[in-house]
Amino acid sequence: METAKLGAYTEYRTEITNEEIAIFDKAFEGFVGVQYKPIAVSTQVVAGMNYSFFCNSKGVYPDAHTTPAMVEIYKPIDKDPRISSIKICER
Repeated sequence: METAKLGAYTEYRTEITNEEIAIFDKAFEGFVGVQYKPIAVSTQVVAGMNYSFFCNSKGVYPDAHTTPAMVEIYKPIDKDPRISSIKICER
């Protein structure tokens, strides 16, 4: 695993750790309407940790299309993670 430098994001990698999946899942607790599946992640050390997940998103309704999305999550030290932003990528 690449070591993050303070203030800089790591390169994206497709090997997402169990801890990163747990942070992603915790941030999305109670989120309804769209499912997000992380494909790659990049991290940034701050006062806590920023995560940038490249995801496939899909509405939870019949015939919904899969769309790429960028999900930013902030995990403060000793607190639950929270979604900072979700951006749908243009096709």
